[in-house]
Order: sequence, then structure tokens, then C-alpha cells
Amino acid sequence: MIVTTPTDREIVLAKEFAAPRRLVFEAHTRPELLKRWFGPHGWRLAVCEIDLRPGGAWYYLLHGPRGARMTLRGTYVEIAAPERIVTTESNVDCEARADHETLATVVLTEHAGRTTLTNTVRFPTREIRDAVLASGMEHGVAEGFERLADLLVVLSDPAGKARAVRAGR
Repeated sequence: MIVTTPTDREIVLAKEFAAPRRLVFEAHTRPELLKRWFGPHGWRLAVCEIDLRPGGAWYYLLHGPRGARMTLRGTYVEIAAPERIVTTESNVDCEARADHETLATVVLTEHAGRTTLTNTVRFPTREIRDAVLASGMEHGVAEGFERLADLLVVLSDPAGKARAVRAGR
């Protein structure tokens, strides 16, 4: 995963996956798939509610180690399947972000059966962006993307499913 900060209020996360963008899009928009990969290792997406339409709400509740919780919520601003998802997001449990919304734009670009995901997150202030960077968000997203990559292998390649099971993933 590549992480950049192109402006004082943005974080851009980019990752290439060995799967068609249709599958990557579905993994971001279907609750039963999100529950299989979203969040860092040791965390579980316990509640995943999605009203996938512009103006529709989404709500995630993650359970982590030692009773930790993370509540994320937002609204879909734009959906252009399978190439673009724009949402607002609030992290209810994070003191720096509880009262502030970010704008996240996920763009999926496919080339030769591989998909590059670019997520541009725009924060209300530089201070909030910096607090998110300091929180370890990059590490948690990278772990979630590892889990997503494994899931995409299973979804896109039946032979890959057997390899993933043998590897203990």
C-alpha cells in the first residue's frame, strides 16, 4: 500500500489487487463481504449496515482486542458502480474525529484483470488529518487490505481458494 499526503488536509491510500474491479467494488459494498475483511487483524466487523444509494447511510461497528470498539458512520454521496464510491465518514469513538466528517473518494481502475484502488480522504483540518496519521490508521488499513487481497483470491479463483485454505488464511 502506498500512502501519500498531497495536501495539508488529505491522505491518499493506493493499493493494487489481483482481481477485477467488479469484485473489489462488491467487496466494498456488500455487507457479507465487508464482514470478511474490513478492519485490522484482531478486529471484527460486528455490524455492517449499508443503504447503497446517494443519500443513503452506512454504519459499521467493529469489535477489537480487550473489548475495544470502533464506530464508523456516514452517507453515500456518489456511487458509480463499479468505478467510484464517495462517502462522508465520522469515527464516533475517536476524540479527534467524533464531531467531524471526512470525505472519502474511492476510485477503482482496472488494467489487465488487476485493480488499483485509490482512496482519497479529505479532512476538515490539517490537525485532524495529522491526528489520524498519528493514530496508526495506515497500519490498520494495510492489514484490512491484506485480508481483502486474500478474500479477492478466493472470490476470483477457485484454485486460489484451495491455496488460501492451505496457507491458513
